[in-house]
Amino acid sequence: MTQEKAVVQRQRDAERTRTELLDVATEEFAENGYSGARVDEIAARTRTTKRMIYYYFGGKEQLYLAVLERAYAEIRAAERTVDVDHLDPVAAVRRLAEVTFDHHEAHPAFIKLVGVENAQHAKHMNHVARLVDLNSSAVDLLRGVLDRGRAEGTFRDDVDALDVHMMISSFCFFRVANRHTWGALFDRDLLDESRRGHYRTMLGDLVTGYLRK
Repeated sequence: MTQEKAVVQRQRDAERTRTELLDVATEEFAENGYSGARVDEIAARTRTTKRMIYYYFGGKEQLYLAVLERAYAEIRAAERTVDVDHLDPVAAVRRLAEVTFDHHEAHPAFIKLVGVENAQHAKHMNHVARLVDLNSSAVDLLRGVLDRGRAEGTFRDDVDALDVHMMISSFCFFRVANRHTWGALFDRDLLDESRRGHYRTMLGDLVTGYLRK
């Protein structure tokens, strides 16, 4: 193996190790919270050492922040796959809502991580400037669609993009986060596959109905 190929292979191995550590750390922090998560457990499950984790991330807090950053980056990346410029404003908003719906359902660990951070009053998140930038991009994307809708006379003039983002997020978050308590209280599983299409359509109807003049 040439020196150049060896360097490339080491880089690939390092990236693979880092990804595996983030995958396992995501599960550990989601299940046990920040205080309850154990770096020793993450090391054991990845067949590595605490020293290696500290080498890649610097410490437990830095690892947790990396987990948070990746989790938010994934939902923002999913939103960017929507070609909003080639959809009419109503269809674009509905599609963005559906992307959030699909993502939150497929990533229950993300829901738990957000819950963990809220329980701590976002004390870790406040130290990561990129998280603000990442999530501002979601609001900016919506704002552009809303501006087009207003210009076309389709949407109300008094709509705030952050309010719409909250509306979408709250529906999708509640459905996953409150699945078990809702089931215990009302005997209805919010993730029941037979009702999935109903809830997905319901979300789109709620948001676009709120926006229309």
